Amino acid sequence: MRDFGTALALVLVIEGLAWASAPRALKRAAIRLAELDETVLRVGGLAAAGLGVLGVWLVRG
Repeated sequence: MRDFGTALALVLVIEGLAWASAPRALKRAAIRLAELDETVLRVGGLAAAGLGVLGVWLVRG
C-alpha cells in the first residue's frame, strides 16, 4: 500500500509541474480531448495503462 501511495503522490507532482509550467497548452489539449470520440480515448487509456504495467514490470522485475 505504501508503494501505491507513493505512486499517486508522484502522479500529483508530475501533473502539478505540467500545469504550472504550461497551463495554456494543457487547456488546449483538454479541449481537444473533449472533442475526441470515446472509443479513441478508451484505446488510448488502455494503451497508456498497458505501457505503465510494462514499465513497472521492467523496473520492479
